[in-house]
Amino acid sequence: MEVVVVRLLVVIVTIVLMECLSWCIHKYLFHGPLWFLHKSHHQKKESFFEWNDLFAVGFAMISLALMFADRHYFGNVFFVGLGISVYGVIYFIVHDWFVHRRLKTFSSRNSYLMAVRKAHKIHHKNRNKKQGKAFGLLFVNKKLLKAK
Repeated sequence: MEVVVVRLLVVIVTIVLMECLSWCIHKYLFHGPLWFLHKSHHQKKESFFEWNDLFAVGFAMISLALMFADRHYFGNVFFVGLGISVYGVIYFIVHDWFVHRRLKTFSSRNSYLMAVRKAHKIHHKNRNKKQGKAFGLLFVNKKLLKAK
């Protein structure tokens, strides 16, 4: 039982750290030297896919590599990889499916999700590389939670 709790904590901590890491990567790499790929996400869509989707492929490869490397032991490395995968699923559901409506089947009036959508709209208000705001996804400013 103790091992299960530790593994679950590793997954949860990884998810939280991925949100923090994603904020940094988004602000300093995506809106920095990797803008040439990320800018497709800030432009009008011409197809379902965008160059920015390559980042999801990269994170998936890292996650799968970690899980594969530790597949015989199912140690912490495996569960870090699993946490990255779970974060990826959460990110897809919240960001791509709910916020950007890439699949038009999920809507909600939940105040937290509406605050996430509002924060992301603030981020997309600026279509340029610089002067961006609200680089995270899951951690939302309290002011947006109270705003209607």
